[in-house]
Amino acid sequence: MTPTPGPAQGDHRATYREVLAEPRFRLLFSTRAVSITADALRITTFSVLVYSSTGSTLLSAVAFGIGFIPQLFGSLLLGSLADRLPPRALITGGHAVTCAAALLLALVRMPIAASLGVVALVSLATPVFHGASSRLVAQSLKGDAYVLGRSLNNIAGAGAQLFGLALGGAAVAALGPRRALAVSAVLHLGCALAVRVRLPRLPRLRPGQPDGTPGGAGDESGAVRASLRGAGLLLRGRTVRRLMLAQWLPPAFVAGAEGLIVAYAGERHFAPGWYAVLMGCLPVGMLVGDLLVGRLLRPPARERLVVPLTVLAGLPLLGFAAGPGVGVSSCLLLLTGFGYAYGLGLQRPFLDALPPDGQGQAFGLLGSGSMTLQGVGPVCLGTVAAGLGTGGAIAVAGVTVTLTACWMLTWHRCGTPEPPPSAGTPRPAV
Repeated sequence: MTPTPGPAQGDHRATYREVLAEPRFRLLFSTRAVSITADALRITTFSVLVYSSTGSTLLSAVAFGIGFIPQLFGSLLLGSLADRLPPRALITGGHAVTCAAALLLALVRMPIAASLGVVALVSLATPVFHGASSRLVAQSLKGDAYVLGRSLNNIAGAGAQLFGLALGGAAVAALGPRRALAVSAVLHLGCALAVRVRLPRLPRLRPGQPDGTPGGAGDESGAVRASLRGAGLLLRGRTVRRLMLAQWLPPAFVAGAEGLIVAYAGERHFAPGWYAVLMGCLPVGMLVGDLLVGRLLRPPARERLVVPLTVLAGLPLLGFAAGPGVGVSSCLLLLTGFGYAYGLGLQRPFLDALPPDGQGQAFGLLGSGSMTLQGVGPVCLGTVAAGLGTGGAIAVAGVTVTLTACWMLTWHRCGTPEPPPSAGTPRPAV
């Protein structure tokens, strides 16, 4: 079943080679991978620094998650800037600001509250930088190439995050937390320089000019007002709202289950270190799923498999209610990770549903909402685990993912697609 109505799409199957042949995407792809590595290094190192300074487990956990929730507020209040300002300046500025924040944490001994405030302030602007980058990817890759570009970003993101976490542990052990933060700053500085030198200067998007060429007069209202109006218009559109929820909810529930793996391994008295193997099964399954579904299936097949793959992401988690051992648990988590490939079938419908002049804000809102809910998911499932045990709580996560798939199955195909949110309304972002 096709998840949402949209313009007729061809069934041409692109290749990863075609996608990587696009110079602009190749630059954004490589700098994004380095940036994710640097972010994972910074997050873990900052958490270690806070714990070593205070001895507080709570403050260490807050330091680990302080960069997530503010992103949603940043998207709502500043998201329109992703479409209002030139993309090269925004993306370069994003890397530069993150570099400056990491250097500040590394070099200046601030109170813990001030350090947390620095990280939170930077995360407020993160959706703007990421939204501008995602909009450029959507403009550079067309049709199935765009879907494979998103697949490559998913693969690189999972790999870079794992590498960044491992690098963080090694860097802290070899250099100490402050010097490790400086390494993160250097990586972001390299990304800023690469984008500044290699990305051409592109004009800001104007109404009626989806390719970014100079057009008519823009909306000169304030950024906050335009951002709130744009977010409201996007979320009031039924198609966009459905597609955002479909990309938010399953990862949030699975993240909640993932957050219980360490406790589950402890309850089952697995040998020390096996929890790390279990936690690694999800990203491995995601990598394999994205590669196989992205490379082997044609676009219509991917879109028909959205619901079955979502079910695959949820059903294996129900097996944890039986308290399986290490081997079975690993297989269940690999299958759940494979089911994450359902998102590839939503990429083209989501892009088709967006107004050309609000793509940057929409991508920023999509990313920040996902990050926020993935931060909330473990808290909610942890509360459930207090009553049902970790195995039962993980199974509840599987039930909720499966119910989300059933909700997606109720979507009806219409003969005429819903117009983009900006049709017949004030434009959300210029």
